[in-house]
Amino acid sequence: MSLPPMDTRVTYPAGDLRSTGTVVHAEPFGDHLAVVLDQTACHPVDAAWPDQPADQGTITFGDGDRAVEVAISDCVVGATDGSALFIGDAVPVRKGTEGWAFLAVHLVYPTASEAAQVGATARVDIDDTTRRALSAGHTGCHLASLALNAALADAWRKDVALDTLGAPDFDALACSSSRISPRGSTDHYRVGKSLRRKGFDPAALDDLDGLAERIGRILAGWTASDAAVRIDRDGELLTDRRSWRCELPGGPAIIPCGGTHAGSLAEFSTVAVWLEREEVEGAVGFSMITTVVPAG
Repeated sequence: MSLPPMDTRVTYPAGDLRSTGTVVHAEPFGDHLAVVLDQTACHPVDAAWPDQPADQGTITFGDGDRAVEVAISDCVVGATDGSALFIGDAVPVRKGTEGWAFLAVHLVYPTASEAAQVGATARVDIDDTTRRALSAGHTGCHLASLALNAALADAWRKDVALDTLGAPDFDALACSSSRISPRGSTDHYRVGKSLRRKGFDPAALDDLDGLAERIGRILAGWTASDAAVRIDRDGELLTDRRSWRCELPGGPAIIPCGGTHAGSLAEFSTVAVWLEREEVEGAVGFSMITTVVPAG
């Protein structure tokens, strides 16, 4: 059994919804068939930080009368050192580890087994509606995290790492999980002893409604700017560094990110947040729910 010696080439960072590649590996995986292509437009979910779900779509193996089209049940990041294929939570190393290839693994039903042979041509078609909704949610998530940092900038008594816009990076220090949904996201924040030792004053969270209003005002100003958004990338391979860049009025916001995004804030009518108090891992915390309303 041969396994790919290099990362999957991915075209979704450029916004592609269709790609044509070649099957380089296929093997059974539970009730599914795990299929690896040399190139794909399908965004995979990464078990190491599963914020954005996988794209939805189909793979068509072959062409003409013998073409076989199947739905993509899921697409996950996998890895191999040449000895075996590890998928999702089973990947034992971090992305970029030397000697490992990191792959977009498409999970399809076994009805495609005969068609998904190594060397077969495979066309990937991604559902545009789902991609746009998740991309909007991811862009809104980044904007909300930066607005949260700005709204809490006066709550720090010590110097800490700053975000891309120069505010203390509360999001990076306190976020315990982040999940992107169609035109939205949910982020959970934990305010424990370590954050207090770093100089954060938890009293800044006493009035969550007031905090949400401040965040909303910041988001309204940014959304009204119709700022351009793009993904900068060092290369086309799955593990090549990629960054989200948004040309906000006060200067560009740049955040390392492997997901998909809207092309401009002109696509949004509003980005709204609400905050809910909760206990996270035994510590005081809150969740931030972000909703993106499309323009028009």
